[in-house]
Amino acid sequence: MNVSSEGLELAAVTKTYGNTVAVDAISLRIPQASYVCLLGPSGCGKSSTLRMVAGHEDVTSGDIILNGTNITHLSPTQRGTAMMFQNYALFPHLTVAENVAFSLKMKGTGKSERLSSANRTLELVDMTALAERLPAQLSGGQQQRVALARALITDPAMLLLDEPLSALDPFLRLRMRTELKRFQRDLGISFLHVTHSQDEALALADIIIVMNEGVIEQIGSASDVFNMPRTPFVARFMGGHNVLAGPQGSFALRSDKVTITAKPSRAKTALQATISDIEYLGTAFSVAAKTDHGDDVLVTVPDTDFAASPVEIGQTVHLQWAASDAHPLSSQVSAHS
Repeated sequence: MNVSSEGLELAAVTKTYGNTVAVDAISLRIPQASYVCLLGPSGCGKSSTLRMVAGHEDVTSGDIILNGTNITHLSPTQRGTAMMFQNYALFPHLTVAENVAFSLKMKGTGKSERLSSANRTLELVDMTALAERLPAQLSGGQQQRVALARALITDPAMLLLDEPLSALDPFLRLRMRTELKRFQRDLGISFLHVTHSQDEALALADIIIVMNEGVIEQIGSASDVFNMPRTPFVARFMGGHNVLAGPQGSFALRSDKVTITAKPSRAKTALQATISDIEYLGTAFSVAAKTDHGDDVLVTVPDTDFAASPVEIGQTVHLQWAASDAHPLSSQVSAHS
């Protein structure tokens, strides 16, 4: 199966391990030069999907097409992809330059040529000055840049990243995700990035693919997936939403769209509730309440609003919101985009 369009296509791709279905006939298209995050909880199928694209897992059924070529049964080195692993997998006895040049050495490229290529690639990630150091002499962020350079030296059409930021401390993680986005933009190739972090996906992705139990629950831009979740799972997993039952099915309601009042407005939907918990978040308070119907609702209250109208645990209040802020949800999930 071949297609003429540029980018990545998965056509009814399935992966089974014995009787276990890890990826269930998913189909999607990723345009060229996109930053795409595969997002979901552990065991949802995102890493298996990435590894099938990389060629590190066999495809049980279906096709994977990259830039018009069916790569389903090609070896990893023939695919035009490069993989950046979670643990970086740097050779401790090789210098930074030698680590970056290693794949070219395996291809039989001469020493002078491969080290010249390694130095050019290290310039991209601002690591030229450390080319002769060993991995043990580098910080976590520097090791990540070396791993990135080692993947980029093969000039891939798509870079595959498996939880690349999970080993970093929170401050460095924020810095490195900014750099990853810059690298993708400057290189003009697609990045396919597996993560379980909603914040990471929202910050990085042009396209977010939310997976659950081997299927795709939703594909869309970061803002669409967050603001217009399609299913209860997506609404809950992305965070910041309440999922409530309505007269015609369930709906999602952002926690910052709910207000707490003693006397509700007739122009808005309102429910009576009891405050069950209060958490200070710095610029806001997260207030948990249980409605008279037994539903748990989270309300994000700016710190200035909370100071002006504080509430206490056990207090009876009304929760209200505009009807236009309630987003209807579907219980139907499709494996196809």
